Amino acid sequence: MQTSQWTPQLWLGFEPMDAMNREFMDHLGDAQAAPDAALVQTWQALVNHASVHFGTEDAWMHQEGFATAQQHTLEHRVVLNLLREGLCQAQAGDCAPARQMAAELGAWFSRHTQSLDAALALHMRRVNASRTAPA
Repeated sequence: MQTSQWTPQLWLGFEPMDAMNREFMDHLGDAQAAPDAALVQTWQALVNHASVHFGTEDAWMHQEGFATAQQHTLEHRVVLNLLREGLCQAQAGDCAPARQMAAELGAWFSRHTQSLDAALALHMRRVNASRTAPA
């Protein structure tokens, strides 16, 4: 299986988000490449990262009154719940669901990054620019 990795097409120009996105893709690639014996450990790391990553973005959207926060947050919740379910199944000895998720997650993340995250990154760049602009 080909492993997912961060590419320049995922760059959003908002470094805090870009750093989290690179880390997400690193964790996903690790999980995709992991043998069954290491899948639970690598999948747990992906779940842990996704929880913090999505929570950070959700907090930004809430703090800044971001217009499409509800849709974006809902997508985070759904994906995080699926990741957790895959972890539970892998912990019970069934690696197939997590493997299937791992195979599909890269495409989802790319779409999510280039649409919902791109809009949030643009908003955050504008917010930060207005806060640092001289009066």
